[in-house]
Amino acid sequence: MLLGPHDLIGTVSAQYQLIDKLIRSAQGETRRGLLRVGAAYAALVGWLYQDAGDMDGAAFWRGVTQEIAMRSRDPHLIGYSLVNQAMVRTDLGDGRAVIDLCEAALDDADRVVPKVRIMAMQQQAHGASLTGDRSAVDRLIDEADGLLPRVDDDLPWGNACRRTPGYLEVQRATCYGRLGLGVEAGALWSQVLSDGTAAQVRLRSMPPTVICPITWSSASTTPGQTVPARYPASSLSIRSAWPTGVKKSAGWAGSHGRKASKSRTRCAAIGAASMGSIRRILVLLCMG
Repeated sequence: MLLGPHDLIGTVSAQYQLIDKLIRSAQGETRRGLLRVGAAYAALVGWLYQDAGDMDGAAFWRGVTQEIAMRSRDPHLIGYSLVNQAMVRTDLGDGRAVIDLCEAALDDADRVVPKVRIMAMQQQAHGASLTGDRSAVDRLIDEADGLLPRVDDDLPWGNACRRTPGYLEVQRATCYGRLGLGVEAGALWSQVLSDGTAAQVRLRSMPPTVICPITWSSASTTPGQTVPARYPASSLSIRSAWPTGVKKSAGWAGSHGRKASKSRTRCAAIGAASMGSIRRILVLLCMG
């Protein structure tokens, strides 16, 4: 991806505001379609804020996503919005909330496409890792892996599971790191990175020297030792591994439609992008 979250927040949120205005006057299936598109755009804005480390902004836009998804009555989007909420709770370290939200997304599993089920299962695995439950992590990732061949929908969001080779093993490695299983996590990272399958991280606002917070727990290593330098965060695609203590990006407000002058300047060059170009951005990012 050539543009970081700071370069896209202003443009994509402006497109959402336009869709929101259209929803108010539309009727029938046109209105339903606009609600579905609006939910996808709101989810992307929330993802961008979370990618930039602004958890207040992320939480706000995840809430907008859930509201619009409920209004659309689309079961796939409703499940997706719950997983979006769980992503925020993961970054906040609230494992039980992550599990609750993902279980809610899976309550009507037969009504949602396999992709949504995979997203919910892998995110629930992150919640399990926060509660120290390794067996649940492995069970959920394995179940999600069994669903991968069935992903065949044409929905333009949530496509990382089929777009990124090694996607579920990346999630497993992250969970292992969070559990303190450094040897197992390191082995998985070695496998993923040696295959050249790890997607590039999108956190351009992160300092390049930040190391992915996986700790080693074997007797041959020092407790609390971080992953060696050959695993820099700049080579990984783990949004949920955002380290604690990283400051929110300056100049970006978390409230709806409110942007600092710095954001206006940064987005001016792409502010005139058409709906079609933003739709292509949405497809490319795949939001998760």
